[in-house]
Amino acid sequence: MHDINAEFWENPPWGDGKEKYRLGLNPISKEDWLNRKISPKLLQHKKHLLDTNYSSVIAVTDDSLEAQEILSKEFDIGKRSYPDLIADMSLKIQDDLCLIRSNNDQELLAASVCSPSYWNVQSKIGKPLKEIHSPVTTLNEKIGKRISTFIRQAPLLKPFGRQNWLVHGDTKRFHLQEEPLLQSDPSSWFIRSEKETLCRFHENYSLFTINVLFQPLSIINEYPEQKHNLIKSINTFDDDEIAYFGGQKKVNLLLKYLLS
Repeated sequence: MHDINAEFWENPPWGDGKEKYRLGLNPISKEDWLNRKISPKLLQHKKHLLDTNYSSVIAVTDDSLEAQEILSKEFDIGKRSYPDLIADMSLKIQDDLCLIRSNNDQELLAASVCSPSYWNVQSKIGKPLKEIHSPVTTLNEKIGKRISTFIRQAPLLKPFGRQNWLVHGDTKRFHLQEEPLLQSDPSSWFIRSEKETLCRFHENYSLFTINVLFQPLSIINEYPEQKHNLIKSINTFDDDEIAYFGGQKKVNLLLKYLLS
């Protein structure tokens, strides 16, 4: 049984039926930026991946050391355990960490991603944000330029937060690839919510963090207004967004369940 988060359901990430891909960044206090203490269970998950599958969760460029060293001042790392600073930093917080150059092409310089949702950090490292977002063409078209401008012009050490959402068939954190078509009853599926922060912590570098929360989809039946708004949001998807979400068949199964 998964813990039910009433706060999530009272204010879900799809809001009143907003479009899925929007900037949606709001200021948060610096005290709320890197304060999410890691639980024993999540720490075990991260350490297991770092110890057994390091190259699948950690990726760095040759010129990322300065950025990692500057960011590490925000963490009390203590004794080092891994070859890359970002790996040790990631054990101090719930979130996955993605270090980005703030200017020029805004390449992904270093990352520790232990809870990916249909993406592989090794295929993204060193690439510009525009290229990283290229699988969802309309994401670049709708907000790509605004994301780039925001990162480049963001005030120093002023973090911002947003919340994304997906629907998965299970609560496994580690999905490098899209799940096969989900044939099961959607009442057994889960909403995977990703709380994200973005902070330009140095003139040249920004940190993007991702913190995953799972909630049973079936709980939505207790919140009719939120269910109505989720249907509304899904109906805003264009073809690229449908493909990235998991395909038309998955969307149809989900809508059939929500409308029943």
